[in-house]
Amino acid sequence: MAILKVDSLRKNYGSLAAVDGISFAVQPGECFGLLGPNGAGKTTTIRMLYGYTPRDAGQLEVFGLDIDKGLREIKRRIGICQQEDSLDPDLSVRNNLVGYARYFAIPSSEAAHRADQLLGFFALKNRAHDKITVLSGGLKRRLMLARALVNQPELLILDEPTTGLDPQSRQLLWEKLAELKKQGLTILLTTHYMEEAERLCDRLVIVDHGRILVEGKPAALVRERVGHTVLEIAEPDQEVRDFLARESCRVEDLGSRLLVYLDHGDELFLKLTREVRAEGCMLRPAGLEDLFLKLTGRELRE
Repeated sequence: MAILKVDSLRKNYGSLAAVDGISFAVQPGECFGLLGPNGAGKTTTIRMLYGYTPRDAGQLEVFGLDIDKGLREIKRRIGICQQEDSLDPDLSVRNNLVGYARYFAIPSSEAAHRADQLLGFFALKNRAHDKITVLSGGLKRRLMLARALVNQPELLILDEPTTGLDPQSRQLLWEKLAELKKQGLTILLTTHYMEEAERLCDRLVIVDHGRILVEGKPAALVRERVGHTVLEIAEPDQEVRDFLARESCRVEDLGSRLLVYLDHGDELFLKLTREVRAEGCMLRPAGLEDLFLKLTGRELRE
């Protein structure tokens, strides 16, 4: 049975359809990604999943429970790490965990034990008695993730957990999330980092304007929608454009740069660099970012 089932979910803000009839399911033990540009509806969807934002239409089931009838039980069994810093600045690092455990009626001795375990797991033991105000952004994100695990949830919901972190902090959190997944924890993740999604997600959806564009396994989606490799050509002249036209390639023209999506090997790359020009030509593996930009566009969003 799916841990989470979303069917025809909708949320409108006036004339804006923030979430426009999306459906997906998350299976036990998997990391499921929700990707999309700013304003795509990711955070609105996440907030409806744990009852923070009321939905306008659609069905939501978590652990087989209807969210309208079983919200209290659902909240007891999920962990949530939101984008915003909601740590208590008046409490120490350790007491933020111990205090949060009270919301779940966890006995004091057990809460203290879990807090110490989580501080060790996230390399925060040496900061246990520090105030929140002296922590860096990376330390705060680690503590928020630790807090989301205090109740030993069956489903962990992460809304852009590594946004704004330095590479070291991001890598540490990725390692910890991968370890949690190996332990069988089910994870629902929203992220702007394509490397994060490729590294952690078993399956994902890409959403835009409140609708799902694709769903599947990251590597399979890239192969099906983009190809195996991408040939990038900087400052293409007419000779290069004519060559590609004769070869009937899939080309995305960005003006000062061409992206050529290839399915098989490097034959075209070798032919281009030998017969036309080698300068400014680069062959690289296709990735999730190529798929994301191809589907959602390259223009900046407000």
